Amino acid sequence: MPITELLERNHKEARDEVALVEINPDMEAHKHVNWMEYELIQPAETSYYRREMTWKDFDHRANRVANFLISQGVKKGDKVAILMMNCLDWLPIYFGILKSGALAVPMNFRFDAEEIDYCLKLAEADVLIFGPEFIDRLENIQDDIKDVKLYYVGGGCPDFAEDFDSQIHGQSYKKPDVELTDDDYAAIYFSSGTTGFPKAILHKHRSLTHSAICEQKHHGQTRDDVFLCIPPLYHTGAKMHWFGSLISCSKAVLLRGVTPKTVMEAVSNEECTIVWLLVPWAQDILLAIEKGDIKLEDYKLDQWRLMHIGAQPVPQSLIKTWKKYFPNHDYDTNYGLSESIGPGCVHLGIENIEKVGAIGIAGYGWEAKIVDTEGNEVPNETVGELIVKGPGVMECYFNDPEATAESLKDGWLYTGDMAEKDKDGFIYLVDRKKDVIISGGENLYPVQIENFLSKHPKIKDVAVIGLADTRLGEIAAAVIELKPGEECTEDEINEFCLDLPRYKRPRKVIFANVPRNATGKIEKPKMRKMYNSENLVDAQNKA
Repeated sequence: MPITELLERNHKEARDEVALVEINPDMEAHKHVNWMEYELIQPAETSYYRREMTWKDFDHRANRVANFLISQGVKKGDKVAILMMNCLDWLPIYFGILKSGALAVPMNFRFDAEEIDYCLKLAEADVLIFGPEFIDRLENIQDDIKDVKLYYVGGGCPDFAEDFDSQIHGQSYKKPDVELTDDDYAAIYFSSGTTGFPKAILHKHRSLTHSAICEQKHHGQTRDDVFLCIPPLYHTGAKMHWFGSLISCSKAVLLRGVTPKTVMEAVSNEECTIVWLLVPWAQDILLAIEKGDIKLEDYKLDQWRLMHIGAQPVPQSLIKTWKKYFPNHDYDTNYGLSESIGPGCVHLGIENIEKVGAIGIAGYGWEAKIVDTEGNEVPNETVGELIVKGPGVMECYFNDPEATAESLKDGWLYTGDMAEKDKDGFIYLVDRKKDVIISGGENLYPVQIENFLSKHPKIKDVAVIGLADTRLGEIAAAVIELKPGEECTEDEINEFCLDLPRYKRPRKVIFANVPRNATGKIEKPKMRKMYNSENLVDAQNKA
């Protein structure tokens, strides 16, 4: 069943019930909204803007988006990219693209102009729908993306794009006459490899639908649940967790602005029952409680039943402390990749809290095993590469048969993560085969940072590795070898890196020689040993 049919079912069964709520503490955010107004909420000590949408309005909005795209010549198999911050528009636009028969192409809102240009061309995007935060970036590349139709969501449309909002209103809210099946292509997501260049991950409707089923099976969402969604919707993790709300026909709250206070207020005011957090956010909440900045008795929290964490290793000490303050909470964690349509291919399970530190066992409908370099399954308590197989595995890397052949073998997805099973069959991550750094849930690719730093006139050689960090799990550390006779300071490097997106900037600078092997490759394993970052994932899990 295509994922769009779940939305249409919810429209029929719960048409006037609230599907989505957007909460935005940013008092200026409402100025960009044309098609639906914010309501200003003013509790005793704070104020924020809030919008909501029923299942009927959600489905009608998606149909209008689909009919508009079709009227503009978008046809089945075309690609429509989304570059927007989390907002109430995001999901109706996503589903409207799917209903038109096109492929949805969500884009990372942290992409700089060069990355936007690259990814639009990589996915062969025909259309881009974007928000006000990206005007400057797109203005810089408008001449390079002339083949992409640009539609703008928000007030004050720039002259290089067309106003999306004004053209939606006149469209029919009836379901478009487009036949969809499980075997139709549905979406392209982006991931990067060790080269730092993004890959385009192609999924069919079957993948999306299975992720919804998998999420609901794992967390038992019912119509009475309320899911608090904080991470960005362009990411498979956030959206596929929300799919549990879609399949259970339950309300979800999109929160913009993450502080311990905004999270607790949203849980309390919207009566949220399920919250998905990243490790730094959970740590911030616990610290605020310990310092007395947050007093639990000030909030309505009895309905909160499940806290789950993903996107990075979870320290055991964090969960123990969490359970001290929230003893009635169920806890869960998931493991997944964009190539496996996000979280759930490996799943701990709320009944297995004694296994904190493990990522779990194969999720609903999935298989998982750990293999050696020849693809043979290894015994328990032996380290190998984690591979997974199931209905959510990608079709391929779009237009990249070589990379596809490296990652997909006989239906198995080779994850690049090194892991082992304990005697009970629970999987623990140990290390990463690929040189990816996961810092606060965000993937960093060393080659991108190394290429940038290599442009500095005083730098002879540079290597970027991950170092342990109590809050973010890992941070990017730049090991810099200077040219003979040159002198340089950490402040000078930090100033140079201001042209990098903030999340890619090295958090630590080390001036030292960069070891390379006989073929000229950086000896990353040797460097990890030198700087005590071997088996970093395993160390984080046991913290």
